[in-house]
Amino acid sequence: MRHVAIIGSGPAGYYTAEACQKQFGDQVRVDIIDRLPVPYGLIRTGVAPDHQSIKGVSRRYEATALSDNVRFVGNVTVGKDVTIAELVNLYDAVVLATGAPADRPLGIPGDDLPGVVGSAAFVGWYNGHPDFADLAPVLSGPGAVIVGAGNVALDVARVLAKTGAEFAGSDIVGHALDSLGGATHERITILARRGPHQIAMTPKELGELGHLERAAPHVDPADLPPEADDAPLEPGLRKSVTHLRNFATVDGADKPIAIDFDFFAMPVAIEGDGKVERVIVERTAIDADGRANGTGETYAIPAALVVSCIGYRTPPIDGVPYDAKLGRFANDEGRIAPGLYAVGWARRGPTGTIGTNRPDGFMIAEQIAADTPDDYGKEGRAGLDLLLRDRNVDVVTFRDWQKIEAAETAAARDGSPREKFTSIDAMLAARG
Repeated sequence: MRHVAIIGSGPAGYYTAEACQKQFGDQVRVDIIDRLPVPYGLIRTGVAPDHQSIKGVSRRYEATALSDNVRFVGNVTVGKDVTIAELVNLYDAVVLATGAPADRPLGIPGDDLPGVVGSAAFVGWYNGHPDFADLAPVLSGPGAVIVGAGNVALDVARVLAKTGAEFAGSDIVGHALDSLGGATHERITILARRGPHQIAMTPKELGELGHLERAAPHVDPADLPPEADDAPLEPGLRKSVTHLRNFATVDGADKPIAIDFDFFAMPVAIEGDGKVERVIVERTAIDADGRANGTGETYAIPAALVVSCIGYRTPPIDGVPYDAKLGRFANDEGRIAPGLYAVGWARRGPTGTIGTNRPDGFMIAEQIAADTPDDYGKEGRAGLDLLLRDRNVDVVTFRDWQKIEAAETAAARDGSPREKFTSIDAMLAARG
C-alpha cells in the first residue's frame, strides 16, 4: 500500500489525487490536507463569483473526495500543526499543491499606502476568504486603478462596475455585495505596460465588459496597431483584440462608469497624504525583444483605490527549498527532494488554466510510481491521525464540509447558490 499526502485541496490537489487513484488503483491511500476547513481552493475563493459554470468543476473533485481511498483533512496547517519532515517520514510521497495565493508586490514608491491592495486580497474579500473578510477596500473617491493585463484585472473591473442586480445567481458574499452597492468610482482605469497584442485577456472575459448595465469600456484608437497586424495572432488573442477594437468605437456617454484601457502605461509611484490619491504613470515603448521600457513621459491618474493584478507567488514553507526569483518551490520537473514533490502553480508558477493542473497531476503520479516501486511500510494516515490527536488539532472531514456546505446553501439569499461563511470559527460551528 502506498501512502500519499497532498498539501492543498484546490484543482492541483484533487487532480493529483485522481491521478494517484488511476496509477495505483486500490493500492493507495491519499490524504488531502488543507489549512482551511473547506476544500477546493481557487475554485471557492479565486474564481469570480459571477462565473458559476467554472465553479461547477468542484463536482468532479467531490466524486474523488468521496471515494474510499481519498480523504479530506481540513483545518490542519502544515508548518504549525505538522511539519514537512514529519509528513515525509509518515508518507511514501508528499505533494505540495498549495497554489500561489500570495500577491507579487508592485515594488514602487507608495505601494504600502492605505488604498493599495493586491488582487489575491481583493478577490479573496469578495469571495469570502477568511484571511480577507475584513479588508474594507476604498470604494469611494475619484476612481480606481487596476494594474495588469490579464483576466484577473478584468474580473476586478467587472466586479467594481456591476450593479447589485447583475450579481443575481452569483455567490459573491453579502458583505462585499453591500459595500459594492455603495461604490462611487466613476472611472476604472486598467493599466497595461505593453499593447493590445500583448494582453493575456481571453475573449469571453473581455466580451463581458461590453454588456454591463452602468459601465462602458473604452480604448484609445491611437493605442491600436494597424488592423492588418492582427492576422498573424493566435485565434483567441485575435478575438480579444477585436473586442478592444470594438471598445474603441463605444461612446459610453450614457453610462455613469467608464472603464478605460490605458495601454503602454506602467505605474512608477503612488502618491497621497496618508492614503492613495493618485497614481503616477510612465508612458512606455516596446523594444525589439518585446520588453516595455519607460519613455520618461509621465502623467497622474486620480484614484482612491489601486488593485495590483500582476501575478502571484507561492508562500515558502520551512524545510522546503524555495526559488525566490520565480516565487515557487525549487523543483526539477516536480521533484523537490526524495519523497517530496510539487504540482500545479506551486511547481511551475502561476501560469495556465484550471485544466492545466490535470496533466500536471498525472505527471507527478507517474513520478511517484517510478520513485516508490516497493511498499516501504510507512504509517500514512494512521500515523498522522495519532500525531494530530496528540496535538489536539480539530480536524475537519469531508463529511463535516458537507454539513458546512449545507448550512451555506440554507443561508443563501434569493437566487444565490450559497452564502459563504467568512470566518473559520463560523465554519467549524456549522458542523453542528
